[in-house]
Amino acid sequence: MSLIEQAAKRMAQLRKAGVEVDGSFADSEELPSQPQVSAATEAASTLKRQRAEMSATAAPTTATVSRRIELDLNALAASGLISPDAPRSQLADQYRVIKRPLIANAMGKGAAPVKRGNLIMVTSAISGEGKSFSAINLAMSIAMELDNTVMLVDADVPKPSVLKMLGLPPSRGLLDVLTDDSVDLSQVLLKTNVETLTILPSGTQHARATELLASDGMVRLLDEMASRYPDRIIIFDSPPLLMTTESRVLATHMGQVVVVVKAESTVRNDVKHALAAIESCPVKLMLLNQARGSTQDGYGYGYGYGYGYGYGYGSSYGSDGA
Repeated sequence: MSLIEQAAKRMAQLRKAGVEVDGSFADSEELPSQPQVSAATEAASTLKRQRAEMSATAAPTTATVSRRIELDLNALAASGLISPDAPRSQLADQYRVIKRPLIANAMGKGAAPVKRGNLIMVTSAISGEGKSFSAINLAMSIAMELDNTVMLVDADVPKPSVLKMLGLPPSRGLLDVLTDDSVDLSQVLLKTNVETLTILPSGTQHARATELLASDGMVRLLDEMASRYPDRIIIFDSPPLLMTTESRVLATHMGQVVVVVKAESTVRNDVKHALAAIESCPVKLMLLNQARGSTQDGYGYGYGYGYGYGYGYGSSYGSDGA
């Protein structure tokens, strides 16, 4: 229907309302009187405005694209972290063994079904045991798989270190998504030159970080992260269990928890208390870090809880203090 036809329809509505309108306007070149012109013009203008508003509302929005960053893989390898481009190493072989039961649980191929098995938290009893080092290496190792993608989340909101260890500047992230409804997850994700690895920074620090991690918004975000991509495994670098409350809250949403223990350093009671703090988690594994080699090939042995085993491997790495 043209604007003139719609204006004529509007004039008919005016007649019904008792307004006198010259009916010859639609079929005549003669200009109507000023009141008639005003009524028709008003009707046409209103229709144009409504169409413009509808077009603006219906216009497709530009898709949000995650920012792409370049990791210096040579620098990472030089600092002792696993790099996809580096030659095969003992450290890389150790993490190949460590990741295998975690991937099996995440993909539903373990000894028993694990709810949210693809959400894996890496933590420790206290600081300085190498949890961030372990979380990054675990993510890098899984990213080298042919059938899985990885998201590495810096959830150590009181003391984030993942970006610093990877040589990246601070960036918006997890806490910004939880505090600002206008910030979408895809806006703060960092896609890397390791094609199967994406990073979610901790974001802008917030005084009520514990409450944010325990909020319904966090639960919804975790559900979205866990279910959006069936091949994705999400690694959370968490605060130490005995030093903050954030890690205990986060653990309640995880399918698997890896507790990093520094060999010949962590007190046994601290390990016991840390494990008690995550008792409700379906799968609890332990990773013995910086163990001295007890065999010719340099491998030591750890111990495990839940489905699967813990691991201890001779390694001079993991002294990142996180």
